[in-house]
Amino acid sequence: MSTPQAPYQPQAPAPAPQQHRQDGASAGLYTSPIPQRAATLGDALASEWTKIRSVRSTMWTLGVMVVLMLGIGLAAAALVDAADTDLGDTPVLSLGFYGVLLGSLCVITLGVLTIASEYGTGMIRSTLTACPSRARVLTAKAIVFFLLTFVVTTAVATIVAVSQEQILGGAEPSGGDWLRATVGIGLYTATLGLLSLGLGALVRHSAAAITIMIGVVLLPLVVSMFMFSDSLADVQRWLFEYSIPFQIFGLYGSSVTDSGPSGWQPLWIMLGAAAVALGGAFLSLDRRDV
Repeated sequence: MSTPQAPYQPQAPAPAPQQHRQDGASAGLYTSPIPQRAATLGDALASEWTKIRSVRSTMWTLGVMVVLMLGIGLAAAALVDAADTDLGDTPVLSLGFYGVLLGSLCVITLGVLTIASEYGTGMIRSTLTACPSRARVLTAKAIVFFLLTFVVTTAVATIVAVSQEQILGGAEPSGGDWLRATVGIGLYTATLGLLSLGLGALVRHSAAAITIMIGVVLLPLVVSMFMFSDSLADVQRWLFEYSIPFQIFGLYGSSVTDSGPSGWQPLWIMLGAAAVALGGAFLSLDRRDV
């Protein structure tokens, strides 16, 4: 004897899916239940800040830069004070030049790694998938990198300048001297880092871009030292006066020649160079595949 079957009872209909899932479901495609929206510049800034503060290269490069600026700047002041050297017309704050020159190499490295390392690891594909606007990505990287390096460099340059003035005394620097030796140095170094970031986007290879930037910083000065021919005197003077070490020295209010950039002029020159590099980086990022 067979067991009587229960009469068929239709199941209750499933809850109606959310409206934003109906379109994808009707098309047979998966649609995330998480509400989605287009990435904004604020989202890109938050993403770049998370990346730059969470990688070890940032800590190492900026940490070494701080050690170099502080160590060399204070050591130079201590040695001059111990030797009882008469600085003459040389501004006291200009002793910070040596630490800034070596520290700028660390900023160059960080500027290149900010974007070139993403090409090496393939992270740039994830970045552009999350934020398809390439101009927005480049702008966010530039803003985050510039603000970080400017704040750190200006703070360290201020500590070095105050310490040197306290150790050596002498003639009181003017307000303009203080502004250029602290804020000016911070702006110049951070802008030099932007030039490195732009070059890193163009070259897309960390080692190659860092090597090129070190050549940009040091090669004009080195080449000018080996131009012994009188016919190359004008070229030698131009390379020497517009080399990056000479520009940093001019920002401190010191100069070994009667011509060449001085005062705030080195900063305007570096701003122009960084603008050209970032413009080329945008065209490269916009027109080349990743």
